[in-house]
Amino acid sequence: MPSPSPAPLISLTWTDHVTGTEGYLVVDRLVRGVSSGGLRMRKGCTLAEVTGLARGMTMKEALHFDADSPARYIPLGGAKGGIDCDPRDPAAYGVLVRFLRAVRPYVENVWTTGEDLGLGQDIVDRAAEEAGLVSTVQAVYPLLEDEQEARRRLADAFAVTVRGIGLDELVGGCGVAESALAALDRAGVAHSGTRVSLQGLGTMGGATARFLSDAGLSIVAVADVKGTIANPAGLDVEALLAARDAHGAVDRGALRAEDQELPGDAWLGTDAEILVPAAVSYAVDAVNQAAIRARWVVEAANMPVLPEAEALLVGRGITVLPDVVVNSATNAWWWWTLFGDIGPDAEEAFRHTRRSMRALVDRVLERAAADGCTPRAAAHALAADRLPVMAERFGWYGEPLGRTARDPGRGVG
Repeated sequence: MPSPSPAPLISLTWTDHVTGTEGYLVVDRLVRGVSSGGLRMRKGCTLAEVTGLARGMTMKEALHFDADSPARYIPLGGAKGGIDCDPRDPAAYGVLVRFLRAVRPYVENVWTTGEDLGLGQDIVDRAAEEAGLVSTVQAVYPLLEDEQEARRRLADAFAVTVRGIGLDELVGGCGVAESALAALDRAGVAHSGTRVSLQGLGTMGGATARFLSDAGLSIVAVADVKGTIANPAGLDVEALLAARDAHGAVDRGALRAEDQELPGDAWLGTDAEILVPAAVSYAVDAVNQAAIRARWVVEAANMPVLPEAEALLVGRGITVLPDVVVNSATNAWWWWTLFGDIGPDAEEAFRHTRRSMRALVDRVLERAAADGCTPRAAAHALAADRLPVMAERFGWYGEPLGRTARDPGRGVG
């Protein structure tokens, strides 16, 4: 199947003049002159990684495009930023500010961004302000009907909390959980008693654990940087969430006597029906996939399962629900809210997220069954179907294909 575009539209490498740290920006595609994709910070981040993530964002946006929908949100192009730096390094914040200063023209005009692995939205916003930016999503402002009202609506949404966690941190996990529940429902598997093992209890993993637990599933293992916490009878999810630090690491003092502390990779082989890699990219490779006993691997993180590992998993009858579908709700929620398809209300956001993600997962799984392919191949096929329609209707740079200022596409009588 051909890729959504032959090469990224923009690809650049930045070198910090103070520390020598490298950062990357890749704009894979534009729609109406704008792209969307978060900014991550992790030691070892590469241009190839950011390029793959940007391509994934193109597909996530396309998968939320419905040509017949009256929605105000029209999906954007895909992009991604990355900085090769440990976010815990004392120099990290300065590196972040200098990177945003360097790429400021792109943020102002074509790249809307936000939190991603290693960076919370509050840190990104603070650094963006110091770098002289109005907002990390200001490139989309010209597309809004009422910019001030839209910005107020998004700010109000970010101020909403549910049981101590911000709405912006919850919607992504709501989408991941709904993806898993949709797969269970299609397979006729009851929610109650279904066991889940997660890697990562940060923004995405923590919210996913909460929503799956609320749905009646049992979270039996959670891995963080300190190791794996496990309990075959089920962990106390809310207690673990309350004991997290800013990077998702759990204070072991909050564990109960019956909770077990295991090695870091023990989450892979835990006896569970659903495995959720929700932390780093490339977590499951051709070697460690052999430990997996789950029926479903639900990709909450970006690119957590390497292609060769997925092929081996599929060969063993394990279904991988791909990241481009599963974790796309966070990005979509920003735009649903900013463009006014939903208001700054948690229950409305969760209803809209569940409905949209359920429909998307069902379409992907139906396409996979019809084509006899994996859910990832089905998602790529759906995106490939939609991208030409988006280009024809809205154009890469804001002018639909086949139209120019002289030829606005009107009939000649």
